[in-house]
Amino acid sequence: MEHINLLKRAKHLLRLYGFFPKKRFGQNFTIDSEILDRLVAHASLTKDDIVLEVGAGFGFLTQLLSKECKKVIAVELDSQLVAFLQEQLQNLQNVELIEGDILDVSLPPFNKVVSAPPYSISSPLLFRLLEYNFDSAVLIFQKEFAERLAASVGTKNYGRLTVNIYYHADVELLEYVPRTIFYPPPDVDSMIVRLTPKAPPFHIDDEKMFAEIVRVLFTQRNKKVRNSLIFFLRQRQLPKKEAIDLADSMIYSEKRVRELAPEDFGILTNELIKKLSISST
Repeated sequence: MEHINLLKRAKHLLRLYGFFPKKRFGQNFTIDSEILDRLVAHASLTKDDIVLEVGAGFGFLTQLLSKECKKVIAVELDSQLVAFLQEQLQNLQNVELIEGDILDVSLPPFNKVVSAPPYSISSPLLFRLLEYNFDSAVLIFQKEFAERLAASVGTKNYGRLTVNIYYHADVELLEYVPRTIFYPPPDVDSMIVRLTPKAPPFHIDDEKMFAEIVRVLFTQRNKKVRNSLIFFLRQRQLPKKEAIDLADSMIYSEKRVRELAPEDFGILTNELIKKLSISST
């Protein structure tokens, strides 16, 4: 199938079913078969793989995946599209269609993810996926979001997302994708990204506390760690003098938040937990 055929097919289906792409669902349909082929190729699928697809749309990718793997679990939120997909995919025995929000539905086991999900859910989707046990995910994300996932320490794209994802997975930016491969085209270009879950690269005594420290400190990314920690500790109802004394005594207190590597946030978290438990006894 050539690019123009998928575009024609998408427009034909939209007319046929009286369907309008919904902005609230972030519906931009991938209409370039070459990109879809490459997306599938990057996943190195075998006949043993069970693949999760987020946002099945018109089923173009679903059909490609079904030829390459054991089973496709296709999740689609839009009930109008689900009705269409049930008709389109009825002859494919290895496709399980689930209607619902990927952030809420319960999912059967899968070992790979291949998808061009709605950009509006990129961050919560990633953290939802990382709750599951899988081998790899090949996804199309907004270019800026993809660059934030793999940013170097201290750069403008480096932030909370970078640190949290680094703790859970390896990220590879595979290739650039122009906005013209979607219909309707979004306002931004995209990238194909591969995520491979890994064992945490450093030890954290309390993952919830780590996530909270990273979140709060990055709201003041250009400030010194000391000042951001005072803000964090005051939010936790610590008296002002105590918060200042504790922040002053901490490792990296004179560094800027954006200069801390993910491992540094781990060290900072563990030290803070220790000092807070001492001060409360």
